Amino acid sequence: MLARFVFLLCAASCLSAAAQAAGVGPRLNNNQLYKFSYTTEVRVDRARGSQGSAGYRLSSDVDVHLVWRDPSNKDDQLIQLAISNVRVEHVSKSSNKKSIIEGSTAESLFGNKKLSALTKPFMVHLKNGKTKAFYSYWAEPDTIKNLKRGVASLMQVQLHSGKVIENDVSGRCTIQYKAEKNQVTRTKILDMCKTPETGFTTHSKVLGVSKKASSVTVFTIEDGFLRSAVAEETHGLTVNAHKSTGAKVVSRQTLTLVGTEGGPLEAAGKDVTSVVKTIDAKLAAVGIIAEKVKSQCKGCPTLFQHWQSLQKLLEPNSLSKVSAPRSFLALIQSIRKASKDEILKVLKSASKTSLPQVVDAVTSSQTHASLDAMLEFLNFTDAKAFVLQERFLYACGFASHPNERMLKALLDISKGKIANNDIKESVVIIMGALVHKLCQKGGCNLPTVVEVKNMILKGPESTQEESLVQMYLLALKNSMLPEAIPIFLKYAEADLGSYNTIALTALQRYDNSLMTEEVKHTVNRVFHQNRRIYEKNVRAAAADVILSGNPSIMEVKNLLLSIGHLPHEMNKYMLSKIQDILRFQMPASKTIHQAMKDMIVNNYDRFSKVGSSSSFSGFMARSADVTSTYSLDILYSGSGILRRSNMNMFGASGEAVLHGLQVAIEAQGLETLIAATPDEGEENLESFAGMSALLFDVQLRPVNFFKGYSDLMSKMFSMSGDPLSVVKGLLLLTDHSEVIQLQSGLKASAEFQGGLSIDISGGMEVSLWYRESKTSVNNRGALVVSGNVTVDMDFLKTGVEVSFDTEASLDFITTVQFSEYPFLVCIQMDKATFPISEHLTKYDSLPSGKNALSERSKKLIVPGSEFPLHQENSNMCKKVFDSSW
Repeated sequence: MLARFVFLLCAASCLSAAAQAAGVGPRLNNNQLYKFSYTTEVRVDRARGSQGSAGYRLSSDVDVHLVWRDPSNKDDQLIQLAISNVRVEHVSKSSNKKSIIEGSTAESLFGNKKLSALTKPFMVHLKNGKTKAFYSYWAEPDTIKNLKRGVASLMQVQLHSGKVIENDVSGRCTIQYKAEKNQVTRTKILDMCKTPETGFTTHSKVLGVSKKASSVTVFTIEDGFLRSAVAEETHGLTVNAHKSTGAKVVSRQTLTLVGTEGGPLEAAGKDVTSVVKTIDAKLAAVGIIAEKVKSQCKGCPTLFQHWQSLQKLLEPNSLSKVSAPRSFLALIQSIRKASKDEILKVLKSASKTSLPQVVDAVTSSQTHASLDAMLEFLNFTDAKAFVLQERFLYACGFASHPNERMLKALLDISKGKIANNDIKESVVIIMGALVHKLCQKGGCNLPTVVEVKNMILKGPESTQEESLVQMYLLALKNSMLPEAIPIFLKYAEADLGSYNTIALTALQRYDNSLMTEEVKHTVNRVFHQNRRIYEKNVRAAAADVILSGNPSIMEVKNLLLSIGHLPHEMNKYMLSKIQDILRFQMPASKTIHQAMKDMIVNNYDRFSKVGSSSSFSGFMARSADVTSTYSLDILYSGSGILRRSNMNMFGASGEAVLHGLQVAIEAQGLETLIAATPDEGEENLESFAGMSALLFDVQLRPVNFFKGYSDLMSKMFSMSGDPLSVVKGLLLLTDHSEVIQLQSGLKASAEFQGGLSIDISGGMEVSLWYRESKTSVNNRGALVVSGNVTVDMDFLKTGVEVSFDTEASLDFITTVQFSEYPFLVCIQMDKATFPISEHLTKYDSLPSGKNALSERSKKLIVPGSEFPLHQENSNMCKKVFDSSW
């Protein structure tokens, strides 16, 4: 046994010695100068590629020699690198156009000072193939130090396979090494790199940007030393909703040994630090990770000058044109670089008509300076500034990457004096939306978030005033806090229909995993009226929650068995709802099919109910990138007057879903106008009509057309037919910004933004003379999405910009003729003809102002159409228009 132990010990010692002799990283020989050729290039282009990339190539010679080695560890080395013979050229040589740098020397491009700094020798401390320190000069420009770090990154390699964490110019990254024969492949897992520069992105995946990145370096090793290194790094960014709007940056490095010759002798010294000081006291360990580079724009206009050039394009009469959101995005970029005083100057100089659009842009910028400027500019004690205050609040609600500071600002506003009650409600409702977005980013435990959560969770019980209870319920609906579900369950069974509707529509927004048995029991009690009688629209909302919440067969059977025992129009509505789920193959369709195998449930009597109420879903657009759907739910009272109209639009990209739009119009207590009998449970309802809108997952404050009989009669006689604005303004939908640190030492900045100008209005007209009512929802808007990837080296800037834009309008009109029964109902959903344009621009520019542009565009006209609804609606519309004629 002892002999075996001694044998194993000797074998282990031999293996250890052999490994040490082979080395874990490249080793340099004393008194030898290694001469390399080095090339690094960067290309920017459209994500799917196009003819001729923008970009440039740097070539040089690099001399490397050993300065010092630890006598006790041959893999502990200090090496010196010196760059010389620098050349610059364009990556795409075009015979048609002359490059802006053709004929230029490195000295004329870099300038004497920067070129001198680049060619100054620098040192790298390598231990076991890993960079322990990078020595250069603090006074050197950051861009020069980063280029040197890029060269140093190719000297860092381990000669055996494995996964490690390394520091290099890209940051602190996880690296996968694969060694075979004389070749080592280094794969950098870029998603896991930690860098000092962080960006931001839109919280919504449907509106967001996807990124794919790779970095692979192949080393060729001969006799334990580096013979060549070839690296390629690619970063691609695409807009999820429109994948052709994408850009990529490709960086390549090549280091090749071209020869060796006699070099300096190894320096004497105890350690690396003392040796470096002896050679050059000004050399310092400046860190291997790239430094932040502040880009300076020479000759760029100030924010005020930029605003003056855009002002006319942001007037209200231009909001339906693509020039409005394009100018809006450009203004945001300028505001993000401006100080508070510069922003205030623009706010104070804007015309009365353009000021609301400036408020949209300043708030959407989401910088400290822009928020401070808005808080100083707005006076919430002034009731006359209602429009500006509401635009500020809505822009906060739609914020792409809100922070705790924005929420704290709204909380402070809510605690102060607010002259307008509608604004007071909007502040709290929007705070709920910010809580949801901050919780999505993991900020649920931030002090301000906790305070606001407590405020809105306790809010409904803290007041008896109907409007305030609704305000808190709407804030909770926006927050989507799991803790709010018990509150919604309570108010789903409350005595007021307005509370019931808000609570039930809020429950429908939660994930099915939160639809517990308690939730299902409560919602079923409401629909089946186990405890009291509810209004039809409340029961319809309860049915929506049941059918969208992964219902059981028994739940579906009970719903189906209720058809025939409901109020007349609700029978038809439920029947239409079930048929729509089956036709559109929604998740509940399989369960409904199973339930309908029971002939007691599925019979002619039950499925032959007539009426005018309806439910219909359809596709607005289908592509490989995004699927857009719409749904229209119309519920009438037994007297033929609209009870509830609900229009929804959804966008889906991959597994992500965005509730793009919901416009709900509700009316009640109008039966006295035509001497009709109200339905069961609705005998004592106050006359009311109003509209509620949810836009991009944010519930907005509802607006009233009229409330009370006296208000109704005054509106009846003064009704102009003009629509009432629900939301109007400019929204920042897509917002992605990041700095891409390339292994070569170059930096690429990526900015993707999407701007939408929108005008949603609605109206309701009632003619007693013609016994006709008409409700309309009008949507007008223009959309611009652009992406810009730029590599700026101070002496040369190259980039690519991709964008698409469109202008569109969508009208939803419901006409009801109640002169006879059954009354005639016609629903129309019209899309006007609209253009879609795509643009691609590649550019190179010099600080002198000399530049080269390459532009391409294409335009597609999409013909207008009327979205299809069920056949019964088509038949009704023919009768309505024939009788109108």
